[in-house]
Amino acid sequence: MPYVIMGLGNPGKEYEKTRHNAGRMAVELFAKQEGFDDFALRKVAHASVAEGSVADEKVQLVLPEVFMNQSGKAAPAFVKSVKAAQKLVVIRDDLDLPLGVMKMTFERGSGGHKGVESIMRALKTKAFYQIKIGISGSTPKGKTKKPTGEEKVVKHVIGKFSPKEEPELKKVLKKTCHVLELFISEGAEKATMEANTR
Repeated sequence: MPYVIMGLGNPGKEYEKTRHNAGRMAVELFAKQEGFDDFALRKVAHASVAEGSVADEKVQLVLPEVFMNQSGKAAPAFVKSVKAAQKLVVIRDDLDLPLGVMKMTFERGSGGHKGVESIMRALKTKAFYQIKIGISGSTPKGKTKKPTGEEKVVKHVIGKFSPKEEPELKKVLKKTCHVLELFISEGAEKATMEANTR
């Protein structure tokens, strides 16, 4: 059973580099870093896929080609059982974390993230890993400062990262790739520890 790394986001040019696509950006960077094949569209699976190996383990990188809240449509083609779900990592943005912070969890809820909810419904399990990439602002003391009110939230989430945010974003995407590599080569415990240490 290969490892399946799924980067959530919205497909299409106009959503590139938006905060909601942080997960997708992480997976694209990982593919580049690890020298994977180019992403190829698999219509039946509603996803673009790149395959390769890391530490002699087979890995499938999956970018759902459906809107975020339908991400689950792309999951069943790659994760065929509850056991297989334990080798699934879903990477997504998180409003509850400030930019620059990431968190790795296992068997947790969706935290209101529509893409993750959709995957849980499709796979009928929450026993998979999530890597959450913070996209909110922070106070001088490092507390999360997230937008309030639906309109502001939507605007923030589908807004693009500002030039000021780029360096922080680059750092966290790089760290995500490192965590993925650890997950595959040395196991979940090491990866989780690395991900959750600031």
